[in-house]
Amino acid sequence: MSLISFIGFTLLVGVISYLSTRKVNEKSSDGYFLGGRSLTASVIAGSLLLTNLSTEQIVGLNGAAYKEGVLVMVWETLAAIAMVITAIFLLPRYLKGGITTIPQFLQRRYDTTTKAIASGLFLTGYAVILLPTVLYSGALAINTMFEVPELLGVSDNTALWITIWGIGGIGSIYAIFGGLKAVAVSDTINAVGLLIGGILIPVFGLYAIGDGSLVAGIDTLFESHPDKFNAIGSKEASVPFSTIFTGMMLVQLFYWGTNQAIIQRALGAKNLKEGQKGLLLGSFIKILGPIIVVLPGIIAFHMFKGELANPDEAYPMLVSKVLPVSLVGFFAAVLFGAILSSFNSALNSSVTLFGIDIYKEYIDKEANEKGIVKAGKTFGIFLALISMCIAPLLVYATDGLFGYLQEANGIYSIPILTIIVVGYLTKRVPAIAAKIGIISGSLLYVISQFILKPFVVGTEDYPHFLHVMAVLFVLNIMIMLGIGKFYPKTKEYKQKYTEQVDIAPWKYVNLCGGLICCIVIGVYLYFS
Repeated sequence: MSLISFIGFTLLVGVISYLSTRKVNEKSSDGYFLGGRSLTASVIAGSLLLTNLSTEQIVGLNGAAYKEGVLVMVWETLAAIAMVITAIFLLPRYLKGGITTIPQFLQRRYDTTTKAIASGLFLTGYAVILLPTVLYSGALAINTMFEVPELLGVSDNTALWITIWGIGGIGSIYAIFGGLKAVAVSDTINAVGLLIGGILIPVFGLYAIGDGSLVAGIDTLFESHPDKFNAIGSKEASVPFSTIFTGMMLVQLFYWGTNQAIIQRALGAKNLKEGQKGLLLGSFIKILGPIIVVLPGIIAFHMFKGELANPDEAYPMLVSKVLPVSLVGFFAAVLFGAILSSFNSALNSSVTLFGIDIYKEYIDKEANEKGIVKAGKTFGIFLALISMCIAPLLVYATDGLFGYLQEANGIYSIPILTIIVVGYLTKRVPAIAAKIGIISGSLLYVISQFILKPFVVGTEDYPHFLHVMAVLFVLNIMIMLGIGKFYPKTKEYKQKYTEQVDIAPWKYVNLCGGLICCIVIGVYLYFS
Protein backbone atom coordinates (compact mmCIF):
# COMPACT_ATOMS: atom_id res chain seq x y z
CA MET A 1 0.00 0.00 0.00
CA SER A 2 2.85 2.41 0.89
CA LEU A 3 4.64 1.64 -2.37
CA ILE A 4 1.45 2.22 -4.40
CA SER A 5 0.76 5.60 -2.78
CA PHE A 6 4.40 6.60 -3.29
CA ILE A 7 4.38 5.74 -6.99
CA GLY A 8 0.90 7.22 -7.48
CA PHE A 9 1.73 10.62 -5.96
CA THR A 10 5.08 10.83 -7.78
CA LEU A 11 3.45 10.04 -11.14
CA LEU A 12 0.66 12.56 -10.47
CA VAL A 13 3.23 15.33 -10.01
CA GLY A 14 4.98 14.35 -13.24
CA VAL A 15 1.76 14.29 -15.29
CA ILE A 16 0.58 17.68 -14.00
CA SER A 17 4.01 19.20 -14.68
CA TYR A 18 3.96 17.86 -18.24
CA LEU A 19 0.46 19.16 -18.95
CA SER A 20 1.35 22.58 -17.51
CA THR A 21 4.38 23.04 -19.76
CA ARG A 22 2.99 21.92 -23.11
CA LYS A 23 2.24 25.48 -24.24
CA VAL A 24 5.58 26.97 -23.18
CA ASN A 25 8.04 27.52 -26.04
CA GLU A 26 11.07 25.81 -24.55
CA LYS A 27 13.17 26.31 -27.66
CA SER A 28 13.65 29.94 -26.65
CA SER A 29 15.94 30.93 -23.78
CA ASP A 30 13.15 32.81 -21.97
CA GLY A 31 10.80 29.86 -22.42
CA TYR A 32 13.25 27.24 -21.20
CA PHE A 33 15.26 29.14 -18.59
CA LEU A 34 12.52 31.42 -17.21
CA GLY A 35 9.31 29.51 -17.97
CA GLY A 36 8.36 32.08 -20.62
CA ARG A 37 8.30 34.74 -17.87
CA SER A 38 4.85 33.46 -16.95
CA LEU A 39 5.18 32.35 -13.31
CA THR A 40 2.51 33.52 -10.86
CA ALA A 41 2.87 34.34 -7.16
CA SER A 42 1.75 30.95 -5.85
CA VAL A 43 4.04 29.06 -8.21
CA ILE A 44 6.99 31.31 -7.33
CA ALA A 45 6.38 30.93 -3.58
CA GLY A 46 5.99 27.15 -3.80
CA SER A 47 9.09 26.74 -5.94
CA LEU A 48 11.18 29.01 -3.71
CA LEU A 49 10.25 27.04 -0.60
CA LEU A 50 10.82 23.62 -2.15
CA THR A 51 14.09 24.68 -3.75
CA ASN A 52 15.29 25.73 -0.31
CA LEU A 53 13.69 23.03 1.82
CA SER A 54 15.24 19.62 1.35
CA THR A 55 16.67 16.85 3.49
CA GLU A 56 19.64 19.06 4.39
CA GLN A 57 17.26 21.36 6.27
CA ILE A 58 14.69 18.80 7.39
CA VAL A 59 17.21 16.31 8.76
CA GLY A 60 20.10 18.67 9.48
CA LEU A 61 18.22 21.45 11.28
CA ASN A 62 16.12 19.00 13.28
CA GLY A 63 19.37 17.32 14.29
CA ALA A 64 20.74 20.70 15.37
CA ALA A 65 17.49 21.43 17.27
CA TYR A 66 17.84 18.06 19.01
CA LYS A 67 21.18 19.29 20.37
CA GLU A 68 20.55 23.02 20.89
CA GLY A 69 16.83 23.72 20.70
CA VAL A 70 14.93 26.54 19.07
CA LEU A 71 17.94 28.86 18.63
CA VAL A 72 18.75 27.21 15.27
CA MET A 73 15.49 28.61 13.87
CA VAL A 74 17.57 31.64 12.84
CA TRP A 75 18.32 29.86 9.56
CA GLU A 76 14.57 29.98 8.79
CA THR A 77 13.22 33.16 10.40
CA LEU A 78 15.96 35.51 9.19
CA ALA A 79 15.36 34.22 5.67
CA ALA A 80 11.97 35.97 5.79
CA ILE A 81 13.63 39.39 6.21
CA ALA A 82 16.08 38.67 3.39
CA MET A 83 13.16 37.75 1.10
CA VAL A 84 11.42 41.04 1.98
CA ILE A 85 14.57 43.00 1.07
CA THR A 86 14.82 41.07 -2.20
CA ALA A 87 11.17 41.79 -3.07
CA ILE A 88 11.38 45.52 -2.34
CA PHE A 89 14.88 46.47 -3.46
CA LEU A 90 16.49 43.83 -5.69
CA LEU A 91 13.70 42.27 -7.78
CA PRO A 92 12.52 45.58 -9.33
CA ARG A 93 16.07 46.22 -10.58
CA TYR A 94 16.44 42.69 -11.90
CA LEU A 95 13.17 42.77 -13.86
CA LYS A 96 13.77 46.29 -15.18
CA GLY A 97 17.04 45.09 -16.62
CA GLY A 98 15.43 41.99 -18.15
CA ILE A 99 18.25 39.74 -16.96
CA THR A 100 18.13 35.94 -17.10
CA THR A 101 21.10 35.33 -14.81
CA ILE A 102 22.75 37.35 -12.03
CA PRO A 103 26.12 37.27 -13.83
CA GLN A 104 24.41 39.05 -16.74
CA PHE A 105 24.07 42.10 -14.50
CA LEU A 106 27.74 41.83 -13.60
CA GLN A 107 28.63 41.91 -17.29
CA ARG A 108 26.61 45.08 -17.85
CA ARG A 109 27.94 46.76 -14.70
CA TYR A 110 31.56 45.66 -14.97
CA ASP A 111 32.68 43.51 -17.92
CA THR A 112 32.54 40.05 -19.49
CA THR A 113 35.48 38.68 -17.49
CA THR A 114 33.79 39.54 -14.19
CA LYS A 115 30.67 37.74 -15.36
CA ALA A 116 32.72 34.68 -16.34
CA ILE A 117 34.47 34.54 -12.94
CA ALA A 118 31.13 34.77 -11.09
CA SER A 119 29.51 32.12 -13.31
CA GLY A 120 32.51 29.85 -12.80
CA LEU A 121 32.25 30.23 -9.02
CA PHE A 122 28.51 29.49 -9.09
CA LEU A 123 28.97 26.41 -11.27
CA THR A 124 31.88 25.11 -9.19
CA GLY A 125 29.85 25.53 -5.99
CA TYR A 126 26.85 23.73 -7.48
CA ALA A 127 28.89 20.89 -9.00
CA VAL A 128 31.27 20.19 -6.12
CA ILE A 129 29.19 21.14 -3.08
CA LEU A 130 25.46 21.59 -3.61
CA LEU A 131 24.37 18.88 -6.08
CA PRO A 132 26.35 15.97 -4.55
CA THR A 133 25.31 16.99 -1.03
CA VAL A 134 21.62 17.14 -1.91
CA LEU A 135 21.82 13.71 -3.51
CA TYR A 136 23.79 12.17 -0.65
CA SER A 137 21.74 13.62 2.23
CA GLY A 138 18.50 12.83 0.42
CA ALA A 139 19.44 9.25 -0.31
CA LEU A 140 20.66 8.77 3.26
CA ALA A 141 17.36 10.02 4.68
CA ILE A 142 15.24 7.89 2.34
CA ASN A 143 17.31 4.78 3.06
CA THR A 144 17.22 5.34 6.84
CA MET A 145 13.54 6.20 7.16
CA PHE A 146 12.17 3.58 4.83
CA GLU A 147 14.72 0.77 5.24
CA VAL A 148 15.67 0.59 1.57
CA PRO A 149 18.63 -1.81 2.09
CA GLU A 150 16.34 -4.36 3.76
CA LEU A 151 13.61 -3.77 1.18
CA LEU A 152 15.97 -4.44 -1.73
CA GLY A 153 18.10 -7.01 0.05
CA VAL A 154 21.37 -5.17 -0.61
CA SER A 155 24.12 -3.58 1.49
CA ASP A 156 23.84 -0.03 2.82
CA ASN A 157 26.47 1.20 0.36
CA THR A 158 24.75 -0.43 -2.64
CA ALA A 159 21.38 0.99 -1.56
CA LEU A 160 22.98 4.42 -1.33
CA TRP A 161 24.22 4.22 -4.92
CA ILE A 162 20.83 2.99 -6.16
CA THR A 163 18.88 5.74 -4.39
CA ILE A 164 21.31 8.48 -5.46
CA TRP A 165 21.13 7.48 -9.11
CA GLY A 166 17.36 7.13 -8.90
CA ILE A 167 16.95 10.63 -7.48
CA GLY A 168 19.52 12.07 -9.87
CA GLY A 169 17.98 10.42 -12.92
CA ILE A 170 14.43 11.59 -12.24
CA GLY A 171 15.61 15.06 -11.18
CA SER A 172 17.61 15.38 -14.39
CA ILE A 173 14.56 14.60 -16.50
CA TYR A 174 12.59 17.38 -14.80
CA ALA A 175 15.38 19.95 -14.90
CA ILE A 176 17.05 19.26 -18.25
CA PHE A 177 14.14 18.26 -20.45
CA GLY A 178 11.33 20.20 -18.76
CA GLY A 179 12.90 23.60 -18.20
CA LEU A 180 12.13 26.01 -15.37
CA LYS A 181 8.34 25.84 -15.59
CA ALA A 182 8.30 22.04 -15.19
CA VAL A 183 10.59 22.44 -12.19
CA ALA A 184 8.46 25.24 -10.71
CA VAL A 185 5.13 23.46 -11.20
CA SER A 186 6.37 20.19 -9.70
CA ASP A 187 7.86 22.21 -6.82
CA THR A 188 4.51 23.87 -6.12
CA ILE A 189 2.63 20.57 -5.92
CA ASN A 190 5.32 19.05 -3.74
CA ALA A 191 5.31 22.19 -1.56
CA VAL A 192 1.69 21.54 -0.63
CA GLY A 193 2.50 17.91 0.14
CA LEU A 194 5.58 18.82 2.15
CA LEU A 195 3.69 21.38 4.21
CA ILE A 196 0.99 18.83 4.98
CA GLY A 197 3.41 15.96 5.64
CA GLY A 198 5.91 18.14 7.46
CA ILE A 199 3.27 19.48 9.85
CA LEU A 200 1.87 16.00 10.48
CA ILE A 201 5.16 14.79 11.99
CA PRO A 202 5.26 17.26 14.92
CA VAL A 203 1.48 16.91 15.36
CA PHE A 204 1.72 13.13 15.71
CA GLY A 205 4.80 13.58 17.88
CA LEU A 206 3.01 15.98 20.25
CA TYR A 207 0.04 13.64 20.43
CA ALA A 208 2.41 10.80 21.36
CA ILE A 209 4.17 12.61 24.20
CA GLY A 210 0.91 14.23 25.34
CA ASP A 211 -0.95 10.90 25.63
CA GLY A 212 -3.41 11.82 22.88
CA SER A 213 -3.58 15.56 23.62
CA LEU A 214 -1.84 18.13 21.42
CA VAL A 215 -1.94 20.83 24.11
CA ALA A 216 -0.62 18.43 26.74
CA GLY A 217 2.25 17.53 24.42
CA ILE A 218 3.21 21.21 24.02
CA ASP A 219 2.98 21.77 27.78
CA THR A 220 5.16 18.72 28.39
CA LEU A 221 7.89 20.05 26.13
CA PHE A 222 7.90 23.54 27.68
CA GLU A 223 7.87 22.18 31.23
CA SER A 224 10.44 19.43 30.71
CA HIS A 225 12.92 21.33 28.52
CA PRO A 226 12.59 25.12 29.00
CA ASP A 227 16.24 25.54 27.97
CA LYS A 228 15.36 24.23 24.49
CA PHE A 229 13.06 27.22 23.88
CA ASN A 230 15.63 29.98 24.28
CA ALA A 231 16.38 31.64 20.93
CA ILE A 232 19.41 33.55 22.24
CA GLY A 233 22.46 31.47 21.41
CA SER A 234 25.55 31.74 23.61
CA LYS A 235 29.10 32.22 22.31
CA GLU A 236 29.52 28.44 22.36
CA ALA A 237 26.37 27.77 20.31
CA SER A 238 26.53 26.77 16.65
CA VAL A 239 24.83 30.10 15.86
CA PRO A 240 25.66 32.72 18.51
CA PHE A 241 23.04 35.47 18.79
CA SER A 242 25.58 38.10 17.74
CA THR A 243 25.95 36.50 14.30
CA ILE A 244 22.41 37.65 13.46
CA PHE A 245 23.81 41.17 13.13
CA THR A 246 26.90 40.19 11.14
CA GLY A 247 27.42 37.32 8.71
CA MET A 248 24.06 35.58 9.12
CA MET A 249 22.18 38.42 7.44
CA LEU A 250 24.76 38.55 4.64
CA VAL A 251 24.43 34.80 4.02
CA GLN A 252 20.66 35.15 3.86
CA LEU A 253 20.86 38.12 1.46
CA PHE A 254 23.20 36.22 -0.81
CA TYR A 255 21.04 33.11 -0.78
CA TRP A 256 17.65 34.75 -1.34
CA GLY A 257 18.74 37.79 -3.34
CA THR A 258 21.63 36.73 -5.58
CA ASN A 259 21.83 32.92 -5.63
CA GLN A 260 20.88 31.90 -9.17
CA ALA A 261 19.14 28.68 -8.10
CA ILE A 262 16.76 30.71 -5.92
CA ILE A 263 16.26 34.07 -7.59
CA GLN A 264 15.64 32.45 -10.99
CA ARG A 265 12.09 31.65 -9.83
CA ALA A 266 11.35 35.33 -9.24
CA LEU A 267 13.07 36.32 -12.50
CA GLY A 268 10.50 34.15 -14.28
CA ALA A 269 7.57 36.16 -12.88
CA LYS A 270 4.94 37.37 -15.36
CA ASN A 271 5.28 40.86 -13.83
CA LEU A 272 6.81 42.62 -10.82
CA LYS A 273 3.58 42.40 -8.81
CA GLU A 274 3.49 38.60 -9.07
CA GLY A 275 7.18 38.35 -8.27
CA GLN A 276 6.85 40.52 -5.16
CA LYS A 277 3.72 38.72 -3.98
CA GLY A 278 5.45 35.36 -4.51
CA LEU A 279 8.49 36.39 -2.48
CA LEU A 280 6.39 37.84 0.35
CA LEU A 281 4.08 34.81 0.45
CA GLY A 282 7.14 32.61 0.63
CA SER A 283 8.65 34.76 3.40
CA PHE A 284 5.50 34.52 5.51
CA ILE A 285 5.43 30.73 5.17
CA LYS A 286 9.16 30.70 5.97
CA ILE A 287 8.39 32.12 9.43
CA LEU A 288 6.35 28.96 10.04
CA GLY A 289 9.27 26.81 8.87
CA PRO A 290 10.54 25.97 12.40
CA ILE A 291 7.37 23.93 12.94
CA ILE A 292 8.73 21.52 10.32
CA VAL A 293 12.51 21.82 10.72
CA VAL A 294 13.01 22.64 14.43
CA LEU A 295 10.08 21.43 16.56
CA PRO A 296 10.40 17.73 15.57
CA GLY A 297 14.01 17.77 16.77
CA ILE A 298 12.94 18.99 20.22
CA ILE A 299 10.16 16.39 20.31
CA ALA A 300 12.69 13.69 19.41
CA PHE A 301 14.99 14.90 22.23
CA HIS A 302 12.16 14.35 24.73
CA MET A 303 10.96 11.10 23.20
CA PHE A 304 14.40 9.48 23.00
CA LYS A 305 15.60 11.06 26.27
CA GLY A 306 18.56 12.74 24.59
CA GLU A 307 20.34 9.41 24.22
CA LEU A 308 20.88 9.33 20.45
CA ALA A 309 24.57 9.16 19.56
CA ASN A 310 24.01 10.85 16.19
CA PRO A 311 21.60 13.85 16.35
CA ASP A 312 21.00 13.60 12.59
CA GLU A 313 19.12 10.37 13.27
CA ALA A 314 16.54 12.25 15.37
CA TYR A 315 14.15 13.14 12.55
CA PRO A 316 14.23 9.81 10.66
CA MET A 317 13.68 7.91 13.92
CA LEU A 318 10.82 10.21 14.94
CA VAL A 319 9.11 9.69 11.59
CA SER A 320 9.38 5.91 11.82
CA LYS A 321 8.05 5.97 15.38
CA VAL A 322 5.04 8.32 15.13
CA LEU A 323 3.85 8.21 11.49
CA PRO A 324 0.95 5.81 10.84
CA VAL A 325 1.79 3.07 8.36
CA SER A 326 -0.99 4.26 6.02
CA LEU A 327 0.83 7.59 5.51
CA VAL A 328 4.34 6.25 4.99
CA GLY A 329 4.04 6.07 1.19
CA PHE A 330 2.64 9.61 0.93
CA PHE A 331 5.37 11.05 3.15
CA ALA A 332 8.04 9.15 1.22
CA ALA A 333 6.75 10.70 -2.02
CA VAL A 334 6.68 14.17 -0.47
CA LEU A 335 10.20 13.82 0.90
CA PHE A 336 11.33 12.46 -2.45
CA GLY A 337 9.81 15.55 -4.08
CA ALA A 338 11.69 17.85 -1.69
CA ILE A 339 14.97 16.15 -2.51
CA LEU A 340 14.23 16.31 -6.23
CA SER A 341 13.35 19.98 -5.94
CA SER A 342 16.70 21.06 -4.52
CA PHE A 343 18.56 18.89 -7.02
CA ASN A 344 16.68 19.78 -10.18
CA SER A 345 16.47 23.48 -9.28
CA ALA A 346 20.25 23.75 -8.84
CA LEU A 347 20.77 21.71 -11.99
CA ASN A 348 18.38 23.90 -14.01
CA SER A 349 20.22 27.00 -12.80
CA SER A 350 23.56 25.44 -13.76
CA VAL A 351 22.21 24.74 -17.23
CA THR A 352 21.08 28.38 -17.44
CA LEU A 353 24.44 29.76 -16.31
CA PHE A 354 26.36 27.59 -18.75
CA GLY A 355 24.11 28.24 -21.75
CA ILE A 356 23.73 32.01 -21.33
CA ASP A 357 27.00 33.05 -19.69
CA ILE A 358 29.59 30.60 -21.03
CA TYR A 359 28.44 28.82 -24.21
CA LYS A 360 27.00 31.92 -25.89
CA GLU A 361 29.86 34.13 -24.71
CA TYR A 362 32.93 31.97 -25.24
CA ILE A 363 32.12 28.85 -27.27
CA ASP A 364 29.67 29.90 -30.01
CA LYS A 365 28.98 33.63 -30.17
CA GLU A 366 26.72 33.11 -33.20
CA ALA A 367 24.54 30.47 -31.51
CA ASN A 368 20.79 31.01 -31.82
CA GLU A 369 18.42 30.47 -28.90
CA LYS A 370 17.70 26.87 -29.91
CA GLY A 371 21.42 26.15 -29.97
CA ILE A 372 21.95 27.74 -26.56
CA VAL A 373 19.19 25.62 -25.01
CA LYS A 374 20.57 22.44 -26.63
CA ALA A 375 24.09 23.17 -25.36
CA GLY A 376 22.72 23.87 -21.90
CA LYS A 377 20.87 20.55 -21.83
CA THR A 378 23.99 18.65 -22.91
CA PHE A 379 26.00 20.32 -20.15
CA GLY A 380 23.22 19.51 -17.66
CA ILE A 381 23.44 15.80 -18.48
CA PHE A 382 27.22 15.88 -17.96
CA LEU A 383 26.91 17.80 -14.67
CA ALA A 384 24.21 15.44 -13.37
CA LEU A 385 26.37 12.39 -14.10
CA ILE A 386 29.38 13.96 -12.37
CA SER A 387 27.34 14.84 -9.27
CA MET A 388 25.82 11.36 -9.12
CA CYS A 389 29.33 9.88 -9.18
CA ILE A 390 30.65 12.21 -6.46
CA ALA A 391 27.64 11.97 -4.11
CA PRO A 392 28.15 8.36 -2.87
CA LEU A 393 31.76 9.21 -1.98
CA LEU A 394 30.53 11.68 0.65
CA VAL A 395 29.89 8.70 2.92
CA TYR A 396 33.62 8.84 3.63
CA ALA A 397 33.54 12.52 4.60
CA THR A 398 34.12 13.62 8.16
CA ASP A 399 31.30 14.22 10.64
CA GLY A 400 29.47 17.53 10.56
CA LEU A 401 29.12 17.65 6.79
CA PHE A 402 26.17 20.06 6.88
CA GLY A 403 27.98 22.65 9.01
CA TYR A 404 31.17 22.25 7.01
CA LEU A 405 29.35 22.90 3.74
CA GLN A 406 27.65 26.00 5.18
CA GLU A 407 31.12 27.26 6.03
CA ALA A 408 32.57 26.24 2.66
CA ASN A 409 29.88 28.16 0.77
CA GLY A 410 31.46 31.37 2.06
CA ILE A 411 34.25 30.89 -0.48
CA TYR A 412 32.01 32.25 -3.21
CA SER A 413 28.88 33.67 -1.52
CA ILE A 414 30.33 36.76 0.20
CA PRO A 415 32.65 37.84 -2.67
CA ILE A 416 29.77 37.65 -5.17
CA LEU A 417 27.41 39.50 -2.83
CA THR A 418 30.06 42.21 -2.37
CA ILE A 419 30.47 43.03 -6.06
CA ILE A 420 26.69 42.99 -6.62
CA VAL A 421 26.08 45.41 -3.73
CA VAL A 422 28.85 47.76 -4.85
CA GLY A 423 27.65 47.45 -8.43
CA TYR A 424 24.15 48.64 -7.59
CA LEU A 425 25.11 51.34 -5.08
CA THR A 426 27.92 53.01 -7.06
CA LYS A 427 28.29 54.35 -10.58
CA ARG A 428 32.04 54.66 -11.19
CA VAL A 429 33.72 51.69 -9.46
CA PRO A 430 35.61 49.99 -12.34
CA ALA A 431 35.70 46.37 -13.48
CA ILE A 432 39.22 45.83 -12.11
CA ALA A 433 37.86 46.52 -8.62
CA ALA A 434 35.25 43.76 -9.04
CA LYS A 435 37.88 41.27 -10.22
CA ILE A 436 40.18 42.08 -7.31
CA GLY A 437 37.23 42.02 -4.89
CA ILE A 438 35.90 38.63 -5.93
CA ILE A 439 39.34 36.96 -6.14
CA SER A 440 40.73 38.50 -2.94
CA GLY A 441 37.48 37.74 -1.08
CA SER A 442 37.67 34.06 -2.01
CA LEU A 443 41.39 33.73 -1.26
CA LEU A 444 41.22 35.55 2.07
CA TYR A 445 38.30 33.38 3.20
CA VAL A 446 40.13 30.18 2.21
CA ILE A 447 43.25 31.31 4.09
CA SER A 448 41.18 32.30 7.13
CA GLN A 449 38.99 29.21 7.48
CA PHE A 450 41.10 26.42 6.05
CA ILE A 451 44.66 27.46 6.99
CA LEU A 452 44.71 29.90 9.91
CA LYS A 453 41.77 28.36 11.78
CA PRO A 454 42.85 24.68 11.86
CA PHE A 455 46.65 25.00 11.70
CA VAL A 456 47.64 28.34 13.27
CA VAL A 457 45.14 29.68 15.80
CA GLY A 458 42.99 26.65 16.62
CA THR A 459 39.27 26.13 16.22
CA GLU A 460 38.33 26.91 19.83
CA ASP A 461 39.80 30.42 19.90
CA TYR A 462 38.95 31.36 16.32
CA PRO A 463 36.06 33.75 15.54
CA HIS A 464 32.82 32.22 14.22
CA PHE A 465 32.84 31.85 10.46
CA LEU A 466 29.81 34.15 10.14
CA HIS A 467 31.76 36.92 11.89
CA VAL A 468 34.67 36.29 9.52
CA MET A 469 32.31 36.64 6.57
CA ALA A 470 31.13 40.03 7.84
CA VAL A 471 34.69 41.31 8.34
CA LEU A 472 35.72 40.21 4.84
CA PHE A 473 32.55 41.72 3.36
CA VAL A 474 33.43 45.13 4.81
CA LEU A 475 37.10 44.74 3.83
CA ASN A 476 36.19 43.83 0.24
CA ILE A 477 33.87 46.82 -0.04
CA MET A 478 36.61 49.12 1.26
CA ILE A 479 39.07 47.70 -1.28
CA MET A 480 36.61 48.20 -4.15
CA LEU A 481 35.65 51.73 -3.08
CA GLY A 482 39.34 52.60 -2.68
CA ILE A 483 40.10 51.45 -6.21
CA GLY A 484 37.03 53.33 -7.44
CA LYS A 485 38.25 56.53 -5.81
CA PHE A 486 41.72 56.47 -7.38
CA TYR A 487 40.85 54.73 -10.68
CA PRO A 488 37.18 55.54 -11.42
CA LYS A 489 35.33 54.59 -14.59
CA THR A 490 35.51 57.34 -17.16
CA LYS A 491 31.80 56.92 -17.95
CA GLU A 492 29.12 56.66 -15.27
CA TYR A 493 27.18 53.38 -15.27
CA LYS A 494 23.49 53.58 -16.14
CA GLN A 495 21.28 50.53 -15.80
CA LYS A 496 19.73 49.26 -19.01
CA TYR A 497 15.93 49.12 -18.81
CA THR A 498 13.79 46.77 -20.89
CA GLU A 499 10.05 46.31 -21.25
CA GLN A 500 9.87 42.52 -21.14
CA VAL A 501 7.46 42.52 -18.18
CA ASP A 502 5.30 45.07 -16.38
CA ILE A 503 7.41 46.55 -13.57
CA ALA A 504 4.64 48.35 -11.68
CA PRO A 505 5.15 47.36 -8.01
CA TRP A 506 2.49 45.74 -5.83
CA LYS A 507 0.89 48.56 -3.85
CA TYR A 508 0.97 46.61 -0.58
CA VAL A 509 4.59 45.43 -0.85
CA ASN A 510 5.98 47.85 1.78
CA LEU A 511 3.10 47.25 4.19
CA CYS A 512 3.34 43.46 3.97
CA GLY A 513 7.13 43.54 4.11
CA GLY A 514 7.07 45.65 7.28
CA LEU A 515 4.48 43.36 8.86
CA ILE A 516 6.60 40.27 8.16
CA CYS A 517 9.67 41.93 9.72
CA CYS A 518 7.63 42.81 12.83
CA ILE A 519 6.44 39.20 13.14
CA VAL A 520 10.04 37.94 12.99
CA ILE A 521 11.08 40.39 15.74
CA GLY A 522 8.04 39.33 17.79
CA VAL A 523 9.00 35.66 17.50
CA TYR A 524 12.46 36.41 18.87
CA LEU A 525 11.08 38.49 21.72
CA TYR A 526 8.74 35.62 22.65
CA PHE A 527 11.52 33.01 22.68
CA SER A 528 14.10 35.14 24.48
